[in-house]
Amino acid sequence: THFILDGFSELGELRPFLFIPFSFMFVVSLFANSLLVYVIVSQRSLHSPMYILIASMACIDLSLPVFFVPHMLLSFLFDWRGISLIGCLVQMHFIHFFGTFQSTLLVWMALDRYFAICTPLYYHNHMILSRFIAFLIPLVVRNVLMITLLVCLAGKLPFCFRNVINHCFCEHMALVELACGSTTINNLVGLMAVFLIPVLDFVFIAASYVVIFSSVLKSSRSGVKALHTCITHIMVITVSLILALTAFLSYRIRNGLPAASRVFFSTMYLLFPSCFNPVVYGIRTNEIRQHILKRL
Repeated sequence: THFILDGFSELGELRPFLFIPFSFMFVVSLFANSLLVYVIVSQRSLHSPMYILIASMACIDLSLPVFFVPHMLLSFLFDWRGISLIGCLVQMHFIHFFGTFQSTLLVWMALDRYFAICTPLYYHNHMILSRFIAFLIPLVVRNVLMITLLVCLAGKLPFCFRNVINHCFCEHMALVELACGSTTINNLVGLMAVFLIPVLDFVFIAASYVVIFSSVLKSSRSGVKALHTCITHIMVITVSLILALTAFLSYRIRNGLPAASRVFFSTMYLLFPSCFNPVVYGIRTNEIRQHILKRL
């Protein structure tokens, strides 16, 4: 019923120094995402669907690190590593639940760009809330069901001989590895979650952008601005997907990968996009950049 979060223990006396880079990333994430949300909310000219989706992504990126980084920093600095089973499951639920919405929001952004570029005359008709909600509800229900099932199955496992989690937070597979019963169902559901959420989202996003680029290339009008906004989303998608798949697969493919590397990839999968996304959107989106510079 009580666990020890022992991530990066291989570093020994150097472990407390991890406080410096991770606290810096945490502060950057909080400041950059808060600024992005404030600018979009305070400027009426930015109250269009595309910017509202960017603000929603910033809210997710602002919330996600709060569920694990403070505890992780205290662990580095004061060696506070303990967590209860209930606390572990609650943390796992919020981390994975908010984490799934990073890829889900990218799906909605791809839909927004598809409607804006391929059907510009009907863009506002498609993006009114009463119609766009038809694209929102199925993905939200999928995320809620998969993550709740994942956490409930992990909570039912018997833990009877090991309580040291080789991680800095309660990640699903890191906890499941400690169970003394069969974890076959947990592994299968974990793989289902990977393929039904980030992988399926990526396939849908890739198909959307193939259609978008085909439409731009076939049309006689200039597609520079359209390509610019799409490339910004693609940069975010690529970074998120690479980190997510690396983190998930590192626990399922046993190839001698050091434990510290698995912990690093899992932590970066959650923390790095929270720092990277607001910077990319703030720099590459001209309207947002102008308002941020004005505020600063």
